[in-house]
Amino acid sequence: MRDHFELRDGDAAGRIGELSIPRAGVTVETPALMPVINPNIRTITPARLESEFGAEILITNAYIIHRNEELHAAARDVGLHDLLEFDGAIVTDSGSFQLSEYGDIEVTTEEILEFQREIGSDVGTPVDIPTPPDVSREQAERELAQTATALADAETVDTGEMLVNAPVQGSTYPDLREAAGHQADETDLDVFPIGAVVPLMNSYRYAEMIDVVAAAKRGLGRDAPVHLFGAGHPMMFALAVAAGCDLFDSAAYAIYARDDRYLTVRGTEHLEDLDYFPCSCPVCSARDPAGLRDCDGEKRERLLAAHNLHVSFAEIRRVKQAIRSGNLLELVESRARAHPAMLDGYRTLLDHVEQLEREDPVSKGSFFHLSTESARRPEVRRHHERLARLDAGDRVLLTEGSKPSVDAYDAVWRIVPPFGPFPRALSGTYPLTAETPERTDRAAYEAAAEGIAALAAANPDSSFVLTHDGWSKSALARVPDGVAVEARGGCRGNGDDSADADDAHESAE
Repeated sequence: MRDHFELRDGDAAGRIGELSIPRAGVTVETPALMPVINPNIRTITPARLESEFGAEILITNAYIIHRNEELHAAARDVGLHDLLEFDGAIVTDSGSFQLSEYGDIEVTTEEILEFQREIGSDVGTPVDIPTPPDVSREQAERELAQTATALADAETVDTGEMLVNAPVQGSTYPDLREAAGHQADETDLDVFPIGAVVPLMNSYRYAEMIDVVAAAKRGLGRDAPVHLFGAGHPMMFALAVAAGCDLFDSAAYAIYARDDRYLTVRGTEHLEDLDYFPCSCPVCSARDPAGLRDCDGEKRERLLAAHNLHVSFAEIRRVKQAIRSGNLLELVESRARAHPAMLDGYRTLLDHVEQLEREDPVSKGSFFHLSTESARRPEVRRHHERLARLDAGDRVLLTEGSKPSVDAYDAVWRIVPPFGPFPRALSGTYPLTAETPERTDRAAYEAAAEGIAALAAANPDSSFVLTHDGWSKSALARVPDGVAVEARGGCRGNGDDSADADDAHESAE
């Protein structure tokens, strides 16, 4: 067990945790945003990040400091915390980004880790190889071997109380990412950045990003704090947290501000295109877009950067509250509807439902059925698996309606899409208290039918009768042949077998 990271709460694979950073003498609550500080350019000062935005941790580049004579001397003289004027935890990168951009750097893992320790870094990083997406497998394997060597070298360096990152690479090959996760987890290193995902995010390849994260998480232990390197846009925080990421570093707040770009949880806007601000942060409350456009370039950049930070930190807090309230996936769903690529990411997250289900709490506050994707959530999978534990009886009625007046059955079980059948005694338990729409979509009925199939398979000697309110042909096709099916009079379900399940709301013939 890693005693510096403690889990406090969870939802899906997301968690609220406490990352103890001994050298800084602070404990950072995760999920946490780490603003990136360029040692040469401070759009927002670290002191202001701490006092105004509540930043507990930030990240800067030790290689830039190492290469700059003036910064190098100052960092050695007064230490990194005094140099940056920041009391929280400071993470330093090693120059791996420069290595990926320019092909070579003049420092080894041993040298850069010793330098990071000497200048007072709280979390240091070895010189790994950030292999980009879409390279050949041979290149990915070769560079992953170099990263493994860097991690082995890092274990030999005396870093004192400084924690050390163990980056997880492997390009877009899930098996390599999983193997890299296992390898990193077996070291005595401390924090686990998933690297080289920025190109995926920059090109809106969120589905592949989720596959990469899921693969790395399969290799890492549950007690491993995970940093998604370069993930700084608030629109994807909820999705990445639900996949199991704990730390994010953002240079986007400053980089976007230089180009007059305005961050929102739904995407990025250009300042010139805005007539109104959709935000009530201090920057947006004090002026309108026209007033901000009238500011001189440097002031406008600082104000936009401040807004971008406000919206980013607010989203982290919103994600934490969603974890605490047990409705993180509802938040992910609302964010996914903002962009088709985000929806692809959410659907891919649900492709890993078995992995999510192992982390997802058994009981929460409420389950809101919001779309066809709701039928694929871990709570539905768990309910279907648990049906195998239940003894149904000899003759069982499965019904969406009320209990019949005649006593013709040994048991009467309720049917609630997307969960399917359950004993009436469980009606008040999570997630069977789910809030579902009147016009339930076809996918929910299909999932309910799969629940019936699971119950029937677990009780081969039982006799089942299903009464339904106009289920679609595709749902009824999933009901086992041994289950008698009777249509009820009122049809509130959907029987339309058109290609678009979200539009399938017509009654069965």
